[in-house]
Amino acid sequence: FPELSGNQQLLAGKILSYVAIAVLCYVNLLNYMDRYTIAGVLLSIQKYFNISDSTSGLLQTVFICSFMLLAPVFGYLGDRYNRKVIMVAGMVVWIVTTLSSSFVTESLNPILGGLGLVLLIFLIPNPPRGASETQGATCMERTTYLEDIKYLLRNRSFVWSSLGVTAMAFVTGALAFWTPTFLSRARVIQGLTNPCTKEPCDPSDSYIFGAITVVTGVVGVFIGTYISRRLRDTVANADPLICAVGMLSSSPCLFIAIVLASTSIPATYACIGIGETLLSLNWAILADILLCVVIPTRRATAEALQIMVCHLLGDAGSPYLLGAISDALSTVKPDSPDWRFRSLEYSVLLCPFIGVLGGLFFLLTALYIKADKKAAEMLMKGNSRLFYEFGYFCTDQALYSQSSRNFRVS
Repeated sequence: FPELSGNQQLLAGKILSYVAIAVLCYVNLLNYMDRYTIAGVLLSIQKYFNISDSTSGLLQTVFICSFMLLAPVFGYLGDRYNRKVIMVAGMVVWIVTTLSSSFVTESLNPILGGLGLVLLIFLIPNPPRGASETQGATCMERTTYLEDIKYLLRNRSFVWSSLGVTAMAFVTGALAFWTPTFLSRARVIQGLTNPCTKEPCDPSDSYIFGAITVVTGVVGVFIGTYISRRLRDTVANADPLICAVGMLSSSPCLFIAIVLASTSIPATYACIGIGETLLSLNWAILADILLCVVIPTRRATAEALQIMVCHLLGDAGSPYLLGAISDALSTVKPDSPDWRFRSLEYSVLLCPFIGVLGGLFFLLTALYIKADKKAAEMLMKGNSRLFYEFGYFCTDQALYSQSSRNFRVS
């Protein structure tokens, strides 16, 4: 093949970048398809197995726990080894597990996962680790996993934003799992439909809620990204402030949606749409916050640690917790369609208050992000100075704790 000119190489690189993004989005889509399949058919599962709300929530918790526990392992490997090989290995295990555990003859997930594996192998390059492989490579080249964790725990923006992500995961995980069932019970008490006594149950609320989630997610991400780009040059802490506004403003919308469910399904869907749009302002910005305050050689570890924490305290437990609260409340009065709805309604009302807490965490992130971003930039440049914000000392050879008496300036 003839050699490409400079402009042609730039164009080819740009095209390959878009292809890589498309493949990763496709793989992530399959991940979420697997993750929320149970929520779409939860009513039928409850009727078929005759299980309570708490046991139903535990189904999601078990899945997220396995997802959560492996995140730190792959984060450690991702900072040290070929990430394309790691992703391919994960896809292989995922496909084999999905195929072997599927008792549904019409399941397409193994086939779609196989397509994702092929695309991942042939179209995704092993991405470089940015500045860590050029100007700042010697500053953080050899560090232990424990040193990485200590660095991250001293990074205040990372800690507070991770707690904010955790609150967001709690809200989105609980709502994604319980909203279709909650709205189905709301239709029953309004007399719009009869209680489901035999599977398959009516999946219309799952379809409507899923469509709203997709549309509001796309719209929210674009709006959040646009606002962030416009404000970033003039407001140093714009990203965490946008996240805080998204969380704090979505909470009243979700509260109103839950309260209106017993009287008006259309109004409930409208409030859910507004609330989910405001929540979705944060998705793209959250990744940007992590990338700008953590040095490249520790970003995979930081992402893995954040995933573990947000799932452990967020969407791993929130479906089960809300189900357990609903079951506890259901014993207060005799069983009836109205009280089954009310018990779930009162448990779901916990979500808006957790959303407010998440907004406060992002406000705290806004207080520290400017200093933490500057510290990360100087560490990547290999600047030999003491960072009192982190308690770290960076030389051309290693990174030492401020409290250590064994560091030396080279």
